[in-house]
Amino acid sequence: MDNFIQIDIYTSSAAVDGITARLSDLGITGFQISDSADFEDFLADKNANWDYVDDSLMGLKTAEPKITVYVHDNAQGKEQLESVRAMVEELKLSNSDGFYGNLRMELANVKEEDWANNWKQYYKPFRVGKSLIIKPSWEEFDAREGDRILEIDPASTFGTGQHHTTKMVMETLEDVITGGERVLDLGCGSGILTIAAFLLGAEKAVICDIFENAVNTASENIKKNGFESFSAFCGNISEDKSLRGKIGGGFDVICANIVADVIIDMSPYFSEFAAENAVLIVSGIIDERLEEVLYALKAANWKTVSQKREEGWNCIKLKR
Repeated sequence: MDNFIQIDIYTSSAAVDGITARLSDLGITGFQISDSADFEDFLADKNANWDYVDDSLMGLKTAEPKITVYVHDNAQGKEQLESVRAMVEELKLSNSDGFYGNLRMELANVKEEDWANNWKQYYKPFRVGKSLIIKPSWEEFDAREGDRILEIDPASTFGTGQHHTTKMVMETLEDVITGGERVLDLGCGSGILTIAAFLLGAEKAVICDIFENAVNTASENIKKNGFESFSAFCGNISEDKSLRGKIGGGFDVICANIVADVIIDMSPYFSEFAAENAVLIVSGIIDERLEEVLYALKAANWKTVSQKREEGWNCIKLKR
């Protein structure tokens, strides 16, 4: 049974977006945010159901804003923890005006079953794009004609489908997948993008992630949704030539929903995987890094076809 380290970063409401963006650049892309501003948003919602206000929401009324992330309690997780600690210390040096709040960090060990229960209560079925329904396995949903039900249990990996970056990729896949495609999912997380591609008509897929836990979870989720025509690899394509060879080429659709730095590092290698008329979809890019990513992809002979943007995050569709 895996254990996790819970990291709480106390900050200000105004600084939450900036800090989560920095965490994303460190490869930490799943957040739990507690902020009194959320309670104010609830008060302003005229459609809110006041009969179902639980203690956790009421507790936000006076809560000090904090960002909670989880890393594995192992060597790799400890490296991530040190990266987060260094980032917080860097922010403290530029916090003379108090913009970032007190930047206090608190740590706690969390057992896997406790971690799971912590987020399960907030994860309900929801619609993405025209036909995709993202549904955790423990929830019921009355589908209507044409709905494609995607069951996902992300466990300790990124990829519930709720984040803007993931939703934008799935919406783009709806426009790209017409049937029979071979799909490559780099940074597969929970496997949600590969499952969406299969539901939309893709024929085969390859998934890859630098985290073994992600590869295992993605593989389980893909199989739970009834798909078997895929191969799974663990490793870093930017550093491992032999891995790139194992993955092979001829992919009609390549997805990389990661972070700006990783996409830039990968940009020279996307063409190795691509079929003649391949579509490349990259996401997880904050506004401040967009031009850098576009420059790197253009240098690698990829041309932008379209862009999506939501809440400071960007998704780009490209062709060679």
